[in-house]
Amino acid sequence: MLGAAALLLLAGASAEGQSTALGGTVRAQGTVVGASVRPPGAPAGAPAGAPAGALSLQEAVAFAQNRGLAARGAAGARNAARSRDAQFATQYLPSLSVGGQTPQYLRSITPVVQPDGSTLYRAVQQTQSALTANIVQRLPWTNTTFNISSSLSQVQVKGTTGITTWSSTPLSVGISQPLLKANTQHWDRAQQDLRITSAERRYLEAMEDIAMNVTNAFFDLHSATLGLANAIANAATNDTLYTLNKGRFEVGRIGENDLLQSELALLRSRSALDLARITYDKATSQFRIALSLPADAPVSIAATAQVPALKVDTLLAVREARRNSSSMSDAELAEVAAERAVREARWNGGVGGTLQASYGYNATAAKAPDAFKNLLDAQQLTVSVSMPVWQWGSHSAQVQAAQSDRETAAATAQRTRSQLDHDAHFAALQLTQSSRSLTIAAKADTVAAKRFEVAYNRYVIGKIAIDNLYLAQNEKNEALNAYVQALRAFWLAYYQLRRTTLYDFAAGAEIR
Repeated sequence: MLGAAALLLLAGASAEGQSTALGGTVRAQGTVVGASVRPPGAPAGAPAGAPAGALSLQEAVAFAQNRGLAARGAAGARNAARSRDAQFATQYLPSLSVGGQTPQYLRSITPVVQPDGSTLYRAVQQTQSALTANIVQRLPWTNTTFNISSSLSQVQVKGTTGITTWSSTPLSVGISQPLLKANTQHWDRAQQDLRITSAERRYLEAMEDIAMNVTNAFFDLHSATLGLANAIANAATNDTLYTLNKGRFEVGRIGENDLLQSELALLRSRSALDLARITYDKATSQFRIALSLPADAPVSIAATAQVPALKVDTLLAVREARRNSSSMSDAELAEVAAERAVREARWNGGVGGTLQASYGYNATAAKAPDAFKNLLDAQQLTVSVSMPVWQWGSHSAQVQAAQSDRETAAATAQRTRSQLDHDAHFAALQLTQSSRSLTIAAKADTVAAKRFEVAYNRYVIGKIAIDNLYLAQNEKNEALNAYVQALRAFWLAYYQLRRTTLYDFAAGAEIR
């Protein structure tokens, strides 16, 4: 009877510009009120980019993760990190470069030493040009750089006697090897691996953050929808009760106090209805923002009691959190950077050097083709050594500072691990508790709704006082709100656990 009155009043509200349609309402343990909503005055057809039909929570989350602005921003950050990683990887592939010098013209008076030791000043005009090709290969394991080059150059001198000289180096193979120095290439690769890992994990965590944001917006709208329907039903009920009590008062069956209490309840229910309409409009607008929908896009949601039945192992949650969380890779990155600083302070500030060697062929001639004939060996070996003698304790102080930073990074990483273990452990427990609370709230909602129905019928036939009726009505309202909040809490706990562990407990696999 109460449901019929609510639906009749809903039809009247639609005529006033407020359209709210309730789906099949089932109140039983483990089930939830199914509700679909469409904003007032919305066209039947969805605009381009808007979802069609009533969205479930999972569909709303998928829509926001695929097409929302927040998802677009997260994907942009991830793609930028991938591009930087690809650029970094190219540093360890053979690179070919070609360079040259366009003709350089020089005209000056130059001192020329004569065979007898005297010096004459001659006017000289000189033109130089060169072309060089280089292939460079870096080896991160030994911090070695290999180089293969080929070059051709020309020098033209004009003066008392014009001279043209060509010089060629068809092939030269070289190596550069730092000695007793920190392997910078090794540390660069180790840090870059952790950077891209963190970027990928942050993207997945951003997707779960979007899921939680959409969950809040979804249940705000769902709660506002049920609240509006409940407010409409309460206003209809109180209007019926006030009309009934006026007739009873006229025949002397109730006192004026009961009539005034009934009228006050009617006024309050109408005020609550106005507030519920505003809350509904606000929740609808916020839901559009969460899904990045246009302001005029129609909105329709369908909330159900379908929740995954999960048995979450806290040990598994902790293990997956340690394996997948971006905070762990960030902590490892900080530790690697601190360890690198210690190694570089220890090795780069002490005795060290560089070995450079090359072997090739070269020749010179007056004509370009002849410069590639009768090639001669070209060899070079250089060993440079640096040995600090007195630094006033600078080296040891730098090492000590780096070691202190390493201890700080290690302590921070340990604290991060402990906090992550804590978060994962209690996120798993929270999901289990939320599931139990949802079952209890569903049963309480069913009982409260049935109690109000019984109290309403008994009041109509004069079996209970009006105070008991309004008490049952308030309990029904509170139980409905508690159930919606319990359903919200379950899904928030579900997505929070996924976000903390980056593990899909329903599928039994890591989120990718």
